[in-house]
Amino acid sequence: MNADTPYSELSPEAVLDALEAAGNRCDGRVLALNSYENRVYQIGIEDGAPVVAKFYRPGRWSDAAIREEHAFSAELAEQEIPVVAPIVRDGESLHTHHGFRYAVFPRRGGRWPELGTATDREWVGRFLGRIHGVGRAGRFFERKALSLPDLGRNARDFVLDGDWMPDYLATKYADLTDVLLDEVDAQAEGWGGARLGRILGDCHRGNILWTDLGPHFVDLDDCLTGPAIQDIWMLLSGSQQEMRTELVDLLKGYEQFLPFDRNELALIEPLRALRMIHYSAWLARRWDDPAFPRAFPWFAEPRYWEEHYRALEDQLAAVQGPRLEL
Repeated sequence: MNADTPYSELSPEAVLDALEAAGNRCDGRVLALNSYENRVYQIGIEDGAPVVAKFYRPGRWSDAAIREEHAFSAELAEQEIPVVAPIVRDGESLHTHHGFRYAVFPRRGGRWPELGTATDREWVGRFLGRIHGVGRAGRFFERKALSLPDLGRNARDFVLDGDWMPDYLATKYADLTDVLLDEVDAQAEGWGGARLGRILGDCHRGNILWTDLGPHFVDLDDCLTGPAIQDIWMLLSGSQQEMRTELVDLLKGYEQFLPFDRNELALIEPLRALRMIHYSAWLARRWDDPAFPRAFPWFAEPRYWEEHYRALEDQLAAVQGPRLEL
């Protein structure tokens, strides 16, 4: 298996063979789903509902860390929180076939949540409060914690060390991110004393699916130890007033199950800045995977870096400006 092209040998036939090896009687249907970090497929099953198989990116997580993800999913599901947990067969949820590690999940459909009403936002907030309540009742031993250096300076340095952006922008980018990350470090050091717990880690709207029965959470691949606000801020969008309205509704539901420390609101813009920097580094780190140039061709263009630089200038102003208040 080539480390630069880890999925080159994961053909549809290999996917079906892996599912059959885990005790599934496949009907030959394989549908690739939208995923880049891992590879995810919907698989047809004879005389049964389709399942979803996630093939983990080789080298990213240890087996123990993946099993902690699965255990956390199962722990949440046991509390009747709508999280899609992997199927356990013969006491095992993590399978291996020809060097690929994978898990099989029940298929749960749904649509992208608009969160356009107070009722919907409160609904999601209630589940996040319950998730964090369960998260604080235990701890991770193998999975990482949210890290300022990893999201910030390490990511920024990786980009600068490569030949990614135009020469005329590199020095300006370095200077701007130095100032931005100094501000972020000052405001987010020790996560502002926030209480840390097991959280989803990447709670954007793409990882929530909505049905007539309400929301359910999918893909806990990035679950880690961190502050509660990390699972809340990515659900906010729009102007300051719009985000304030959304946040009030989310917390109205959240605090039915768990108190929320208002001091964590100061972390919203620093976390947004870190995500912006880390996203570019993530694309750079994965560029040798053929799926990435196909999906993100604009990443190699000067225009992307010019727009990224301007967005970071705006984000510096946001980090230095007044924090979001309720």
